[in-house]
Amino acid sequence: MRLFWALLVSRIARVATRLRGGGSAFPGWVLLRLVPDVLSRTLGSIPGGVIFVTGSNGKSTTTAMLSSVLAEHGVRVFSNPAGGNLPQGLGSAVVAQCSLFGRVSADIAVLEVDEAYGPQIAALLRPDWVVVTNLQVDQLNRFGEPENVYQMMRTLALRAKRGVLVNQADPNLVALAHEVLDAGVATHAVDVSQDAIASQSHGLVAAPVFFEASHTPDSNPVAVLESTQGSEAAIVLGDKAHRVTLPSPGLHYAVDATLALGATALVLGHELDGQAISRAFERQAPVFGRGETIVYRGREISLTMMKNLPSLQVNVAALEGPLEIVWVAVDEGTPDPSWIFDVDLGPIDHVDVLSGSKAAQWALFLEYRGIPYGTIVEDTAEALTTVTRLSRATDEPVRAIVNYEQMMLIRRLAGYKELEGAR
Repeated sequence: MRLFWALLVSRIARVATRLRGGGSAFPGWVLLRLVPDVLSRTLGSIPGGVIFVTGSNGKSTTTAMLSSVLAEHGVRVFSNPAGGNLPQGLGSAVVAQCSLFGRVSADIAVLEVDEAYGPQIAALLRPDWVVVTNLQVDQLNRFGEPENVYQMMRTLALRAKRGVLVNQADPNLVALAHEVLDAGVATHAVDVSQDAIASQSHGLVAAPVFFEASHTPDSNPVAVLESTQGSEAAIVLGDKAHRVTLPSPGLHYAVDATLALGATALVLGHELDGQAISRAFERQAPVFGRGETIVYRGREISLTMMKNLPSLQVNVAALEGPLEIVWVAVDEGTPDPSWIFDVDLGPIDHVDVLSGSKAAQWALFLEYRGIPYGTIVEDTAEALTTVTRLSRATDEPVRAIVNYEQMMLIRRLAGYKELEGAR
């Protein structure tokens, strides 16, 4: 009965936060306060087990792709599609998707998990599989050096009951796989061809290796990304090649797709249906903020999120110029934006509107690069109105470079009340 009343109270909190727009983690925080072991009580008995997806970047997209491919193979999937990858975010997913009696109608759980909170979450809910996307230079104010993140990922991977899947094109993850294997956990890998890596000027932007790189890659990867061009990727799975449609152009999305197919093959343990794979990717919409296009007052706005230098770099590199209207919105959610001085802006040859509390830092950066910029409007609501009023010569969407907090605020101001995209 305690779980019933806790879920009921959390449902009421969810309704209240949806009415005001946002606050997606609050219902989960309430639930975890009332029933601390709720994740294991509700998700621990799902028959197909639990998959954790973690890494510096690509977690949300890989989770969404994996969930879609599994669903197209007839598997009922429980996931956290809003990208709430902290304990309270997972709790909110439980509030939204399980019954008041704690029952979950799913065959498997696919959960995006923050790399720093991974060990803590694994103590609440032990994963069957752990998928690791990459190790890249991340938010130094939060994580410090990449070696710290490596240890977090290692601790999480060691909790896997059935196995770990890594992207072995990242040498850091090759070392991680060997450490985990030596500890008795089964390891598997996907790989990326040199041709695919060369398709993007900045490659895979893995963090520098800070240890002796003596470990050898797996000679029999589960899946291999052979090539990618635009929004298409060719992925070899077993002895079959599959061409898939990506949600947006970019090598990083193709790698995410390869991880998703490799994980599906491991979990299902049989040959995958080529038509189901095609359907899954054709229907796969961009994850919120990652190339997603929203509409405000008839104007399309394409959101490109900047979480850290590698994520901004690969997303900007994938943009196809010339860009007509560019908006940069960054606030205190990125406390130290000095790393932007290392980014290659590629096709961004101007910025029309700068907004958010970090607008001045971006203005300084653009002046340093000799890139012209227009209006500085610190208030996000005012900036949103400003960009929609700008004249345009084509129907190209406004390209908005945003950090996470500004992305959430812009979506809410545009009427997107839930992170999943519901209006």
